[in-house]
Amino acid sequence: MADTRPGAGRRILRWIDYRLPFMALVEHELYEYPTPRNLSYWWNFGSLAGFMLIVMIGTGVFLAMQYTPSSDLAFDSVERIMRDVNYGWLMRYAHANGASMFFAIVYIHLFRGLYYGSYKRPRELVWMLGVIILLLMMATAFMGYVLPWGQMSYWAATVITNLFSAIPLVGHGIVTFLWGGFAVGDPTLHRFYALHYLLPFVIVAVVGLHMIALHTHGSNNPLGIDMKGPQDSIPFHPFYTIKDLFGLSIFLLIYAFFVFYAPNFLGDPQNYIPANPLQTPPDIVPEWYFLPFYAILRSVPDKLLGVIMLFSSILVLFVLPWLDTSPVRSARFRPVYNKVFWLLVIDVLALGYVGAHPPEGTIVTIGRIATFYYFFHFLILFPLIGWFERPRPLPTSIAAAVLGSAPLGAGSPLEKA
Repeated sequence: MADTRPGAGRRILRWIDYRLPFMALVEHELYEYPTPRNLSYWWNFGSLAGFMLIVMIGTGVFLAMQYTPSSDLAFDSVERIMRDVNYGWLMRYAHANGASMFFAIVYIHLFRGLYYGSYKRPRELVWMLGVIILLLMMATAFMGYVLPWGQMSYWAATVITNLFSAIPLVGHGIVTFLWGGFAVGDPTLHRFYALHYLLPFVIVAVVGLHMIALHTHGSNNPLGIDMKGPQDSIPFHPFYTIKDLFGLSIFLLIYAFFVFYAPNFLGDPQNYIPANPLQTPPDIVPEWYFLPFYAILRSVPDKLLGVIMLFSSILVLFVLPWLDTSPVRSARFRPVYNKVFWLLVIDVLALGYVGAHPPEGTIVTIGRIATFYYFFHFLILFPLIGWFERPRPLPTSIAAAVLGSAPLGAGSPLEKA
């Protein structure tokens, strides 16, 4: 008679799981977790963002072992990593380009949420935690950009931290605190290095809360309707794990292209010059993922108002669930919003273009028009469209729509993935 007793490894896992049900939690949340059966590839970007967070932490820890946070030695330590440390060049390029990949993924993830109404009830906290993650990413990326201590690093730190001086009464005190003195220097670098190392682990904690909130009410889907029974869902594994792995393989090809063939394409050549406080670069431009916000900052002549507009451009996303008055989530069934959404995409791209060029002539005009429309879109159009738009009929269920027995809204490029 065959021995059906579990092996020693299985018995150990059962012993641990009975006392600390970690495996049971993983099996429930990642294996059996019921997921809408109609998720498209636009839902891959959540898992891709998680993958990039792991890559950034892994490569960052490696680089931190070799980096010297000193204004006299920082630039040389980065060059030593590139030239003398085994595979240091790979870790540096994977980390630097990984930041760009991370932001690209998160921005696509955010616009997907805007299109399909993933910020609406009961997922308001999921959305708000996502915006907090974006803010933490921006802070982490800015501080990391300062660490190589090249020309653009130094002057970007000087310009951005000086923005806080526009705050009445306490502004100059905040700037002095950030600098650790009366100019950007060695204390500034130490502070940014410590925070750049710490904040990714804060992001991990917020991502955990983001996932808990997501799994409480389940994922949204392209139809924007809730699951009405087992017929509307499928287990996360193997269906979506395979789909995510396929998306990951495509993404890795793009990521590898930048790391191995165009590692400096997304960077600034000025950062390969050691920081010089006595020589200002001809044009101080942030990384591409900050360009739309930089354009909003420059579009306002008044410094304080520009800073307020800069922070408001992100903070407005927090109240988005209450600005959108439409009862329908997905833009597939919203004929007016379906078109207006793409105006926002064009507007953000225009802001990015403006931020990459000196504020002269037509660029200034385009920047001001694009900045006005950005806030007009969220603060005016969102409520008005919800009040006056007549949505198309929703399917009776996800299963009915998948099987083709329910009417669907007009198609769009986002729906065909």
